[in-house]
Amino acid sequence: MAATVAETRMFLEVRRQLQSALLILGEPKEGGMPMDISIMPSSLQMKTPEGCTEIQLPAEVRLVPSSCRGLQFVTGDGLHLRLQAQAELGTKLISMFNQSSQAQECCTFYCQSCGEVIIKDRKLLRVLPLPSENWGAIVGEWCCHPDPFANKPLHPQENDCFVGDSFFLVNLRTSLWQPRPELSPVEMCCVSSDNRCKLEPKANTKVICKRCKVMLGETVSSETTKFYMTEIIIQSSERSFPIIPRFRFVQSVITQCLVQLSSARSTFRFRIQGQDDKVFILLWLLNSDSLVIESLRNSKYIKKFPLLEDTLKADSSSAWSAVKVLYQPCIKSRNEKLVSLWESDISVHPLTLPSATCLELLLILSRSNANLPSSLRHMNSFQSNSFLQM
Repeated sequence: MAATVAETRMFLEVRRQLQSALLILGEPKEGGMPMDISIMPSSLQMKTPEGCTEIQLPAEVRLVPSSCRGLQFVTGDGLHLRLQAQAELGTKLISMFNQSSQAQECCTFYCQSCGEVIIKDRKLLRVLPLPSENWGAIVGEWCCHPDPFANKPLHPQENDCFVGDSFFLVNLRTSLWQPRPELSPVEMCCVSSDNRCKLEPKANTKVICKRCKVMLGETVSSETTKFYMTEIIIQSSERSFPIIPRFRFVQSVITQCLVQLSSARSTFRFRIQGQDDKVFILLWLLNSDSLVIESLRNSKYIKKFPLLEDTLKADSSSAWSAVKVLYQPCIKSRNEKLVSLWESDISVHPLTLPSATCLELLLILSRSNANLPSSLRHMNSFQSNSFLQM
């Protein structure tokens, strides 16, 4: 049975800053018919004896057909070529926290997974970024007198919200009337003097959503709670809870964290680790200006994963802004030597998330990698190349 034009896969990555594009037209199945391909500024046209199929590009994307170069056929992939392109497609990010508009407003904190209200009608007078994790050492190097901030942790006041790399710090003292998040169970500790056991709270006590039992954060002190950005939505109290697919929300929050950290600290390598400092993923950010356009995405890898079910509702041809990353999974003792090297490298930045979210991110990366053309799935010593949607 001859392959039809409709079964041909198209993959286009446009780099906005470089104004260049990589186009891959999938290899027809064995016995496929001959095909004529025409590239126009706003579309791609493929002709066979049975008919013609035209793929329209987004209005903001323009190709330069006369600039085609590097034409080659890659077995198992199809036709590869590079050409000049322009893309002005704006990226609509899922806001983690709009500091300028939401400061001074009454906000409600929701569990992103189920919509449970965690903190209701909190008026935030100050929304402030936290310094880097090594700020204390820097103060010690620059001050000619004893460090005035020694042993003085930064804790928010009643109407403050401090923003870290991947978390928010808020004060829950005035929210005692609000149904509090559940705390993780206490653990039994034995006192050696009389062999009696007593209950002691675990260090870094987990904050759990009462409704869906998802870990939202950790208690830092008796009044201060850390909420992870991937688990919480902060919304103006005048608005209703926004329903966002989980996989989409996780990708958007993580990409914003990576882009902001790489811009502010000139770091491009990250350790994605759980709240217990266990490393799940080593991630290398390559670029953040990609626009990916593809048709006939292979959905066989995502049918078994509820986390990714919403991707099946996408159109047969889609365009999305993305960051391009290399990653190495580190679960089940994989890549232990590489993890050790990255942990001792000060240029590698740790990004701490709940362990369950680290596994979700690994699943998202694996799914993205599996849907790439085979020639793009590996690069150098890294086993996996992937795109994260912004």
